[in-house]
Amino acid sequence: MTDLFSSQPKPPLAELLRPRTIDEVIGQKHLLGPGKPLRLAFDAGKMHSFILWGPPGVGKTTLGRLAASATNSHFIAISAVLAGVKDIRQAIEEARDVLDGQSRSTVLFVDEIHRFNKAQQDALLPHVESGLLTLVGGTTEHPGIEVNNALLSRAQVYTLHPLSSEEMQFLYERAVPKLNGVTLELDATDLLKAFADGDGRRFLNLLEQVSTAASGAGLVSVDLEFAKNSTSPSLRRFDKGGDTHYEQISALHKSVRGSNPDAALYWLARMLEGGAEGRYLARRLVRMAVEDIGLADPRAMQVTLNAAEVFDRLGSPEGELALAEATVYLSVAPKSNAVYVAWNEVQAFVKADGSREVPVHLRNAPTKLMKKMGYGKQYRYAHDEPHAYAAGENYFPEAVPPTSWYVPTDRGLEQKIADKLKWLRDLDDESRAKDKA
Repeated sequence: MTDLFSSQPKPPLAELLRPRTIDEVIGQKHLLGPGKPLRLAFDAGKMHSFILWGPPGVGKTTLGRLAASATNSHFIAISAVLAGVKDIRQAIEEARDVLDGQSRSTVLFVDEIHRFNKAQQDALLPHVESGLLTLVGGTTEHPGIEVNNALLSRAQVYTLHPLSSEEMQFLYERAVPKLNGVTLELDATDLLKAFADGDGRRFLNLLEQVSTAASGAGLVSVDLEFAKNSTSPSLRRFDKGGDTHYEQISALHKSVRGSNPDAALYWLARMLEGGAEGRYLARRLVRMAVEDIGLADPRAMQVTLNAAEVFDRLGSPEGELALAEATVYLSVAPKSNAVYVAWNEVQAFVKADGSREVPVHLRNAPTKLMKKMGYGKQYRYAHDEPHAYAAGENYFPEAVPPTSWYVPTDRGLEQKIADKLKWLRDLDDESRAKDKA
């Protein structure tokens, strides 16, 4: 009888196909091609510290291992998700022992290095500086935000790209001999590529899953229908608190601002497909309405608020159509950031300025004493003035220089607002000219 607990588990396909040399790495030609920075370092056999920034499944761990192999260095791998300062100290001690006993340097690979806090990152600094450790960090988050400057100054940052369809085809061809005699038809392979979304490890896992199911069914060739039935779509790359989240919402916002409804719908769909919360997207659409459309089309705010309410009532997927409708409306609406600019300028002025008193003529006088002090005495009630406008009146504190923070555009409703404000300013000028005469 076979002892199931003593048998060695079979390594997954992704591990079996992990590159053993730099020439076996698929993708990242901008770093590994002839004359490119990492290729030059590998060929020279002298490695510098570097941080690899990119999505999952594009070779970060593999390049860390190969960096050690190319320099005949000791390799230590830790995960910042699980490790703490104690683990860092153990790695440092291990590196010292290797250096004393074998005169070998050590490559320390820190997966998800952005998860280390400042103290943990600082613990690495002197040992990277001294050369005891060659640091290779892997991160899915922007290093400029998540990695402290002291560490960045001691390491190069290299960006890794998702694998292209052609590169995943090379990966498939390499995997075929290990798929138990199973092959995939072209459209079935294309489906798995789409599901993998540029993630090489995910692609190999899908290949292994489909080929195992095919073997169990006695098949040697997998068509599109079987591939669909034996797998399920994975979520697109998305991280609610990470770079992908902010990159995609930025792309959505800029597409709306750029009046491109098709691109805006694309990014909206990408985010929803990736798991973004509809309520979050609804809030951002309201923000776009007030920031980028403003008074050029005040209906935009109401459209987005209505969309948010509809989504609240219907949820996904029914409510997503309301978000799409609002996205298109914002994209084609006239654009104005005049109120946004004015508000920022006013806030900056108020923060830098002193606490000026309210002019006496603008103060209420609810008591006899306040009336005796002249509160509100010279106030001009606008409704009693011609055109319901007190021409020439000042509503600012004393000594605040004349200013026009809000400058309406010539687009949408703001064109009419601009005309109205010009007419009112002309009335002010006429009134002041009469006062001087």
